[in-house]
Amino acid sequence: MMEEEELEFVEELEAVLQLTPDVQLAIEQVFPSQDPLDRADFNAVEYINTLFPTEQFVTLHNLRDLDKQIRVKFKRLDDNIRTVVRGQTNVGQDGRQALEEAQKAIQQLFGKIKDIKDKAEKSEQMVKEITRDIKQLDHAKRHLTTSITTLNHLHMLAGGVDSLEAMTRRRQYGEVANLLQGVMNVLEHFHKYMGIPQIRQLSERVKAAQTELGQQILADFEEAFPSQGTKRPGGPSNVLRDACQVANILDPRIKQEIIKKFIKQHLSEYLVLFQENQDVAWLDKIDRRYAWVKRQLVDYEEKYGRMFPREWYMAERIAVEFCHITRTELAKIMRTRAKEIEVKLLLFAIQRTTNFEGFLAKRFSGCTLTDGTLKKLESPPASTNPFLEDEPAAEMEELALEKGDLEQPKKPKAPDNPFHGIVSKCFEPHLYVYIESQDKNLGELIDRFVADFKAQGPPKPNTDEGGAVLPSCADLFVYYKKCMVQCSQLSTGEPMIALTTIFQKYLREYAWKILSGNLPKTTSSSGGLTISSLLKEKEGSEAAKFTLEELGLICSILSTAEYCLATTQQLEEKLKEKVDVSLTERINLTGEMDTFSTVISSSIQLLVQDLDAACDPALTAMSKMQWQNVEHVGDQSPYVTSVILHIKQNVPIIRDNLASTRKYFTQFCIKFANSFIPKFITHLFKCKPISMVGAEQLLLDTHSLKMVLLDLPSIGSQVVRKAPASYTKIVVKGMTRAEMILKVVMAPHEPLVVFVDNYIKLLTDCNTETFQKILDMKGLKRSEQSSMLELFRQRLPTPPSGPEGSSSLSLLAPTPEQESSRIRKLEKLIKKRL
Repeated sequence: MMEEEELEFVEELEAVLQLTPDVQLAIEQVFPSQDPLDRADFNAVEYINTLFPTEQFVTLHNLRDLDKQIRVKFKRLDDNIRTVVRGQTNVGQDGRQALEEAQKAIQQLFGKIKDIKDKAEKSEQMVKEITRDIKQLDHAKRHLTTSITTLNHLHMLAGGVDSLEAMTRRRQYGEVANLLQGVMNVLEHFHKYMGIPQIRQLSERVKAAQTELGQQILADFEEAFPSQGTKRPGGPSNVLRDACQVANILDPRIKQEIIKKFIKQHLSEYLVLFQENQDVAWLDKIDRRYAWVKRQLVDYEEKYGRMFPREWYMAERIAVEFCHITRTELAKIMRTRAKEIEVKLLLFAIQRTTNFEGFLAKRFSGCTLTDGTLKKLESPPASTNPFLEDEPAAEMEELALEKGDLEQPKKPKAPDNPFHGIVSKCFEPHLYVYIESQDKNLGELIDRFVADFKAQGPPKPNTDEGGAVLPSCADLFVYYKKCMVQCSQLSTGEPMIALTTIFQKYLREYAWKILSGNLPKTTSSSGGLTISSLLKEKEGSEAAKFTLEELGLICSILSTAEYCLATTQQLEEKLKEKVDVSLTERINLTGEMDTFSTVISSSIQLLVQDLDAACDPALTAMSKMQWQNVEHVGDQSPYVTSVILHIKQNVPIIRDNLASTRKYFTQFCIKFANSFIPKFITHLFKCKPISMVGAEQLLLDTHSLKMVLLDLPSIGSQVVRKAPASYTKIVVKGMTRAEMILKVVMAPHEPLVVFVDNYIKLLTDCNTETFQKILDMKGLKRSEQSSMLELFRQRLPTPPSGPEGSSSLSLLAPTPEQESSRIRKLEKLIKKRL
């Protein structure tokens, strides 16, 4: 019973002494120990086993020594525990004593702080008492200074108002201008004193004086420059000049009224001279309008230039108002006589008008255009004045056009013309006359190009510089450039869109009538596209070929289409630059560029068909040769020599004529390879049966053709260039397949498994039709072929599942003999059942 109680006590003690890992780690850091008894996971059994590892160690002597050691350890632990306990007792007493001392120090500190605060308050009170009289004196001085200043201002204001009223009655505007500004500045100091009756009365007298001055100045100007009657306007005077200085200070409406009346009176004669019913009012005499206003501006500078302040910009205001009136009057008369407007007359009037706008831009800054005192032009487009361009720059533009570059030459950008469109805007509703005229002119230009081509014939081939670009296309784009620049000067809105539509129309007509219309005619037949008019069979086996002139013509048309394609793209970019930003999306010449691309493709296709058709008789001769009777391998066969001859005749001519458009010559080479190689392989399959020696001869011929095709881009050229990688890849892939076909034909067909595996390895072709063609070329009988076909199907790699494998599965379809055999079996089965 006691033992059970002791065990329970030990378990409870162990539970109490079980420390958390964090506490245990902290104890180990503070009191590091290597003694196993200090470990948290101490195990008494293991510890005893370490002391007595074997039974020999368990002796009375060893037990006695161990007992002594343990007793010493117990005693040392008891001493340590006793020391720690006593130490903790002393620590508590020392802590209480330290706390009492800290509390006493804090009380002393609070006492000292309170004494310092009391002394600071006493010092502040003492300073206030010392400075009280000084503050009173300072406030008195400040109020006294303000009072003296205000009194002086009041004296100045009262005296100024009296002087102002007296000077106004005597029309002493020169003195009034200086005095009025001073009075108004002084009056600003009394805004916060307007509640005082005397101050308010002075303010009202100033306002009354300003009103009287305004009315009096307007009356003086009306007297000097009457707006009605036949009295000639008076000349400039010092009184009116000083009156303008006063008007600058008065209500801005006074200044606006003076400007309005003077300009109206100054332009009254213009309205009379150029009334709608007058002969000089029509467009053919538009120069007289601008000559009249130029004289008026000169007259103004001589007579009134010094009367009005410079910052009024009176000369510019006169010119701007003249432009507004002219635009209104011209718009009115053109609406009335719209049927009389011809394109030459319209362009004459526009040119003279834009020249006048350029004259205004040179002389004036245009700062009054945004002045609210005058009518603002409705959305005046800011652009350069094209009529101010010097002649050398214009010539450079035309030269750039002839070279196919629509970009303008590099030159300093002309300053914006703020007056652009201020008058010429009125011509925009009538620009349809100009657009219709350009439509007619371009139609006549295209007809002239067609007639010239028929009369002069195709251009002579130029082998030194490549195929000649037809001169008519440069003429067309030069005319386009002039039209575009001219129309952009007239308007950058809807007329530019209409002109773009005209451009599109005649770009297509040029492509159809001049380019496509002069290519050799082609017709579609059941066999595909053939050159019916030129590729006719001669008496022998040779096919008709294009002459040197005809090849040059095709290359020239191709080069011209390439030029037109590039220049049309530049034309589209320039049109988008010229037109208003809101209309940019409506400029699209993609369809016309596609048309020129079609012409290029058709030209390349004709060149390919010509060379391809020239090689056809040689390939036909190859397929008709008795290859089973060839006894020895010699040089290349005659048909190979014939093919190489045609290539050497055509390709250098085409290359030289396409020297300026190298990429299209590369396209020609690629298309020819893609056409010739499959045709060669097709004729190769027709060579049957073939002996071993015949296959070797064909292999030699195939290699010769392969080398010629690889050298095709630079054949016959003094400068040897490496063929483009894309072209070389096509030739190597196609001709290697032809070589592999011949190598399979040369291989013995027995054993069958080796032959089939060799075929699959060399050709990687899972098509039973191709395999049967190989067997036909070897001259095997149908009975031999059936077993080989069956083995071929068995040896085929397993087709992938899914849609991708459907094409491979279709290759495993039964042969016609197997299909007919199945049908016969099915017929027999039906008959039996019946």
